[in-house]
Amino acid sequence: MRIAVYPGSFDPITYAHLDIAARACRVFDRVVMSVFDQPKKNLLFSTEERLDLLREATQHMPGVEVASYSVITVDFARAIGACALVRGMRTVSDFEAEFQMSQINRSLDAEIEVVLLASSLRYGHVSSSAVREMAGLGRDPVEFVPPHVVAALRQKFAQRG
Repeated sequence: MRIAVYPGSFDPITYAHLDIAARACRVFDRVVMSVFDQPKKNLLFSTEERLDLLREATQHMPGVEVASYSVITVDFARAIGACALVRGMRTVSDFEAEFQMSQINRSLDAEIEVVLLASSLRYGHVSSSAVREMAGLGRDPVEFVPPHVVAALRQKFAQRG
């Protein structure tokens, strides 16, 4: 069985993330969308909230599993028997950052490949940070995230209000 880890903050999960996951499922038998639970980012949603949002968003995708981890990504991948890391790219600057990270990961574990999937044209402009900003300014990002994520964003920003 060919297993891939698709790591990300998924804060929140977007249709762009789901597109990459669906396409990765055509290449791998199992794709584990993995939330790092100790990021150095200022996140809107907690690890548990992000996992719940991911689970609901991927429940129709039989090849996708959801997990969290708190170690180096390649160590997590090795621990679950993954042969690859999947990453999505939208822009040239994404490529530069992903290329650098792939070189680091390769030096840590040369057996785990990095597969970079270019965003579909439909989602090339979608980012979690843009979705958060839009929602924070009172606009429901219905064209970028599933309905349950729109509801979670509304609730999160109402609490902050």
